Amino acid sequence: MKGHIRERSPGRWAIVLDIYDETGKRRRKWHSFAGTKRQAQEECARLIAEMRGGTYVEPSKVTIAKHLETWLDHMKSQVTPRTHERYSEIARKNIVPLIGSVPLTKLRPVQISDAYAKALASGRRDGKGGLAPSTIIYMHRIIKQALAQAVKWGMLVRNPADAVKPPKAERAGLKTLDMPQTAALIEGLRGSRMLIPAMLAVLCGLRRGEIVALRWRHVDLEAGVLSIVESAEQTREGVRYKAPKSGKGRTVALSATVREELRQHRLRQAEELLSFGIRQDEATFVYAQEDGSPLQPRTLTHAWAKAIAKTDLPRIRFHDLRHAHATHLLQSGVHPKVASERLGHSRVGVTLDIYSHVLPGMQEDAASRVDEALQLALRKRPAEGIR
Repeated sequence: MKGHIRERSPGRWAIVLDIYDETGKRRRKWHSFAGTKRQAQEECARLIAEMRGGTYVEPSKVTIAKHLETWLDHMKSQVTPRTHERYSEIARKNIVPLIGSVPLTKLRPVQISDAYAKALASGRRDGKGGLAPSTIIYMHRIIKQALAQAVKWGMLVRNPADAVKPPKAERAGLKTLDMPQTAALIEGLRGSRMLIPAMLAVLCGLRRGEIVALRWRHVDLEAGVLSIVESAEQTREGVRYKAPKSGKGRTVALSATVREELRQHRLRQAEELLSFGIRQDEATFVYAQEDGSPLQPRTLTHAWAKAIAKTDLPRIRFHDLRHAHATHLLQSGVHPKVASERLGHSRVGVTLDIYSHVLPGMQEDAASRVDEALQLALRKRPAEGIR
């Protein structure tokens, strides 16, 4: 296998590789290169070494934009519809404008790094500044996955995104309600349709999608438990019901307060449905429209925004009620493993990572309890000490 370079213009080179097939017939592959003569010679030698080692990938006219579309089609069966929508939005609106025209085989780490820097400085589509670091991290995740697939498909020898680090994103502090504020919230929502979903979030830790998917067949008021077996997901095509976020169901114990509120709510809902000529049954949604029709997750979000605006409480998101429940559990001394199971986290490490702000106070309390136990044991020991 041979190769040589030709100067096309100052600083611009053509690297010509001679490839021979099984019959001995010669074909030539041309690579464009920008740099010094020495650099062009080194690139030529590198390509020849790849040819001899069997890792050479012929130049392709496939661009990053084209490859991303192929990859998105491939991912349709790999992720949920909502996740696929998010992938498509980030790829088409944020990544393609920056590097979409670059040929796949010519993409280099420095180009990816430069794209991130540009996105941070002026990546917003409305022209009003740059994208948040968290969005750049999402972009990096998509680019890395798409290029990794190109490697698996034999379109690339290595993944250039592996040599790039996205910017760091500082985790925003969680906004929650303390116990007095939680009590004020519940009292303030009495008589409102928002009472039950708010209580399921702040006292049971349910997610928005889990609340709007909850049916009466999932609730056992006698045993005081409810089962989380599905969640509602909002997509452009409408609402679909799927397994909970962790991929498996869970059982959540109900406090006496929640049990009584649900009991009263079920009676009120049954009467309301009868006014529409509808009979309540086990398939009826716990939180639904007046006629029993299911609600969209975003409808709950809008209803919450209106409800919280009428109070003197902090303007937190509906999802922050779930954070409040987790904080209440940990501050009350509930074991993180139990809290993790109640919240439906895939592992206890997720719980400890998200709610690490609660741990310092818990550690002080734990140290104090250990010290009290030690002092009590010392006082009970005989005066003569250890023999």
